[in-house]
Amino acid sequence: MASLPLLPDLKPKLVGIARLAAEGESVRQGHDVEYFTLPVRSLLNRCTSARMPFAWTINPYRGCEFACKYCYARYTHEFMEMRDGADFEQKIFIKQHAADLLRQELRHVKPGEEIAIGTATDPYQPAERRFEVTRAILEEFSRHQGFQIGIVTKSNLVVRDADLLRAVAANNKVFVNITITTLNTDLARILEPRAPRPDLRLQAMKQLNQAGVKAGVICAPVLPGITDSPRDLEALVRAVAEAGGKYIFANSLFLKPCSAAVFLPFLEKEFPQLVESYRERFKDRAFLSTPYRKRLSQLMARLRQKYGIRTDYDRYSERSRPASGRETGDQLRLF
Repeated sequence: MASLPLLPDLKPKLVGIARLAAEGESVRQGHDVEYFTLPVRSLLNRCTSARMPFAWTINPYRGCEFACKYCYARYTHEFMEMRDGADFEQKIFIKQHAADLLRQELRHVKPGEEIAIGTATDPYQPAERRFEVTRAILEEFSRHQGFQIGIVTKSNLVVRDADLLRAVAANNKVFVNITITTLNTDLARILEPRAPRPDLRLQAMKQLNQAGVKAGVICAPVLPGITDSPRDLEALVRAVAEAGGKYIFANSLFLKPCSAAVFLPFLEKEFPQLVESYRERFKDRAFLSTPYRKRLSQLMARLRQKYGIRTDYDRYSERSRPASGRETGDQLRLF
């Protein structure tokens, strides 16, 4: 019997970041999470949207273990030919030689241009305990001066680096944004399954400010019908004020199709009465309507004034969010 001819390889040829991801070496497997090394050619990413308050972004990792149901960054794994939304939280890529790359690239940053760390992945997720990529980046910043650096995280692990952050802040402008979606621990547990509890995040913010590192809260995303009641938002603003937070602002839900593929099934299970409302709100856009966002911004402004929270740190608020049909394109440039 004649042998059959071999079929050609039907898999697409991987290039760029997809090829590098495929060649990554597995570091650990367990608890449904696997770590991979990721060689990269650049660490600083230019944010080309003039509507964003920062000019550059740094993401020490690709993917995030916190598994937030609403996460807008899941699509970044698609650049590595990973289409399953769960891959973003289960396959974490550790960027190699980050500090060395940063040292070479900082010359491109002009005075007054802000650098945001953690726009598409939490820089203090569990991987950071072992691999310390974020810490290496901060150590490099401590050797420089004149930069403006903002960090976004849900993790109280950031307190580990309080002394280092203070050293960076000695010659640079530094502030840490702690993300808190709700004070309700049970609700936070289903929205953000592997993230630290809200009270631990508040405590981290308090400790950072006591250590001389400016820190405040991002309430994001605000979820209609789930976390957007004036009573709940006021409770959070009051808690931030009592803990000595420098600022608080809120951003509403941003829901791309890849994120909706995870978030809508979650709604069907936990909040079935809201599913149709969300489908209608996001049927032809990734952002909530301008009137909704305007009402949220006005409410937060009143609450900040009521509890005496300053607004001069208000860098990432709704007023910075684009309102035109270019919204999605601008958001894509963050990563």
